[in-house]
Amino acid sequence: MRRFFLLIISIWKQQFKIYLMAALIGALIGIFLLAPSYDYINSREHHASPLSSLEYVFIQIKEIWTGKINQNNLLVFYAEIGAMLGLLSLGFYKLVHGRLTRLESLKSELDKDLPSIIRQGEGPLLEFKSSLRWDMQEQRINRNLEAVVMKTMAGFLNSHIGGTLLIGVSDDGELVGLEKDYQTLKKTNQDGFEQTLMTAISTNLGADLCSNVHILFHVIDQKDVCRVIISPALRPVFFSQGNTPKFFVRTGGGTRDLNIQEALEYVAGRWKNLKMN
Repeated sequence: MRRFFLLIISIWKQQFKIYLMAALIGALIGIFLLAPSYDYINSREHHASPLSSLEYVFIQIKEIWTGKINQNNLLVFYAEIGAMLGLLSLGFYKLVHGRLTRLESLKSELDKDLPSIIRQGEGPLLEFKSSLRWDMQEQRINRNLEAVVMKTMAGFLNSHIGGTLLIGVSDDGELVGLEKDYQTLKKTNQDGFEQTLMTAISTNLGADLCSNVHILFHVIDQKDVCRVIISPALRPVFFSQGNTPKFFVRTGGGTRDLNIQEALEYVAGRWKNLKMN
């Protein structure tokens, strides 16, 4: 428990340093740029200044730096405005940068040809599953297979870069297809399969994670294959097995659950800016 709280405090400290730096940079911009700019505009309104705007700003910056500050100068006000702008800019950057990174990753994945992906074989970023719920060996519905798919998806969601899951392909890369899975659904087609998979994600991993999952269908040799492209999650993802929440990560070409200590250390490194409630 003590280690847990130390890790939380470490995350908070890192967050505080980042926001403090953004506020300080914004405050300096307010003092050394916004304030002189306002003074220049004000001086031009009252009397024509022979100096150019840049010359005026540099003179003001020099006076501020040497401590020769006009008593009527609103430096504190501009420092506060600058700090707020710095914090807003940081928040906007994090939002835009995160979305652009996910879009670039998704575009890169979509550009890949499916047969060439299968030829690569399973690895840290790619895994094959023969089916979602139909047991090929026992020739019956096996709900445990769905749990295995959820475990794999949790591992990809918890990774730094996500991954791709192909359903309808055996471990050795043989095309199996989704026809047997279709027969277990109310809607025996691609739409029914997608709805079932997204419902399982929402129920077992979290509804907010559905936006991290992109589903495509390919037909190769008259067999359907579901291609699930998974983007990294913005929070730790747990999957419950036997009413026990477990934390899964990708290791090599497989997925394994971490013990409590390993999970805490992984979360601290993976989500450094995570807000702990």
